[in-house]
Amino acid sequence: MVILKMWLCVPLVGFICGLLAFVSERKHLLNALLSLEFIMVSIFWFMLGVIWCVGGDSYFLMFFLTLAACEGALGLALLVSVVRSHGNDSFNSLSILGC
Repeated sequence: MVILKMWLCVPLVGFICGLLAFVSERKHLLNALLSLEFIMVSIFWFMLGVIWCVGGDSYFLMFFLTLAACEGALGLALLVSVVRSHGNDSFNSLSILGC
């Protein structure tokens, strides 16, 4: 039972660490995207543990993982677009008036 509780606590700690990284480091777009992906992987790991304990099907997890992959691809496309248009991914160089 202790291992089961630890299995569910590790993704929650990962989620909190990813959330703190997302909130505290806002200098570069790549850092923000990496912390968002870390949050998504932590949520996936938590849902995997819960569904595994309950004994349910994992079809919903495949749907969630597909949406996380699409979100990652969209973020990378946005990063490439920003780097091509502005030269770097720093939020300080981005401006609404310059677009």
